[in-house]
Amino acid sequence: MIIALTATLTMWAQSGREHQNRFGFGTGGQYYGLRLGLNIASLSSDDVNMDLDSRTGVNFGAVYGIQLANDTPLWLEAGLSYSEKGGKATVGGEMVKCRLSYLQVPIVVKYSFDVYEGIYVNPFLGGYLAFGVGGKQKNYGTAAANYKDRHADSSFETFNRFDGGLRIGCGAEYQMVYAEVGFDFGLANISSDDFATTRNQCFFINIGVNF
Repeated sequence: MIIALTATLTMWAQSGREHQNRFGFGTGGQYYGLRLGLNIASLSSDDVNMDLDSRTGVNFGAVYGIQLANDTPLWLEAGLSYSEKGGKATVGGEMVKCRLSYLQVPIVVKYSFDVYEGIYVNPFLGGYLAFGVGGKQKNYGTAAANYKDRHADSSFETFNRFDGGLRIGCGAEYQMVYAEVGFDFGLANISSDDFATTRNQCFFINIGVNF
């Protein structure tokens, strides 16, 4: 999917569309974007059974950005995405994998630097809110799989649905093509155990297009 999207974006960018100055990008200093990417997520916990190493997942969604000042390349961007998090670890000699699926709303502030002939670099800082919509936990030692909303011991009986935290990263843009890397620092305790603290951590790499 990522290779196909990259090829499509490259063809759009080379289709002869004249690049506009970033100060006036879009209509009235605004833009819409599509994103597709890879998550490398883990769980940080003081419960040894929930302190999970990184596993990969996907994320995809859409964003909307608006310029905050006419004479400053400062942008506010909000979005809605599907994002897979969780982790994996060897617990008691048995491999355990956990996938947590979220609908996520990131909100960041970007500053756009014109670095070279229409190439823009956009560091960003902000936060995100997320709501769990699915989950799956596999124990390879017992060959058991638990699903959200199917069994009493499902993933979201172990974890709270709501999550939130900080987001930091940097993007790069050329004409319509956009790419970014970043990190989500979970601040919310997603553990349903009153005596444990568990937080999401997620490194992501996205590509996309801005209209």
